[in-house]
Amino acid sequence: MAKRILIPILSLFRTGSAEDKKFKESVAHVIGDKPSNLGVYQLAFRHTSASRETAIKGFRESNERLEYLGDAVLGMVVAEFLFTKYPYKDEGFLTEIRSRIVNRESLNQISRKLGLDRLIEYDGNRRGMSPRSSMYGDALEAFVGAIYLDKGFRFTRTFIISKLITHYDLDSIIQNNVNFKSLIIEWAQREGKEIRFEILEERGTRHHREFISQILVNDEPFTTGNGFTKKKAEQSASEQACAILELK
Repeated sequence: MAKRILIPILSLFRTGSAEDKKFKESVAHVIGDKPSNLGVYQLAFRHTSASRETAIKGFRESNERLEYLGDAVLGMVVAEFLFTKYPYKDEGFLTEIRSRIVNRESLNQISRKLGLDRLIEYDGNRRGMSPRSSMYGDALEAFVGAIYLDKGFRFTRTFIISKLITHYDLDSIIQNNVNFKSLIIEWAQREGKEIRFEILEERGTRHHREFISQILVNDEPFTTGNGFTKKKAEQSASEQACAILELK
């Protein structure tokens, strides 16, 4: 079914040029096998800033749909991996470790380590974009979606476990599994302080959103933090607060 759906999209790509050959070699190097449908991988690296008009009115072709698919596949494989690896850990532990593995900052780093940043097609005026841009992690998720459509679930699962999860130091992640927001809230309760979290600012575009969070103690600004989600921004601000208060 997936391959039939992709036919109109894949027909838009020419796969005979020298550039396509080089791209195919790059993909093969990363996944460890020759790609069968080169077009779906090319689509995975087409950022929304370089989206193209299609025959469908109002639909511009980019990697967003593949990103959606890859996010689901990646999350499921990581969840299964952790479930099997840690049979005696509770749901809260598994959820937190999974979120640390698939968070945008981590995926950005892995995408660059794999060299995927060099394959992304995007608007030229975005050159020099920060290494922290979510564009890189988005492309990695879209790439996983492309692998799934091209090679199937079993191959994709092996790729995620052998090529992505191996970049993580799980022991270090577990040892540093600290909920800084909970720590600062507990501190406020012990000290009889009123604490409040608020989002000061949202930066960037819809596809590259960054949040700035602030902690107020007794209505006085205390620390700020940033992240690609509101939760991450609050954790960042909380981590700064814990460092100042020497909370562990």
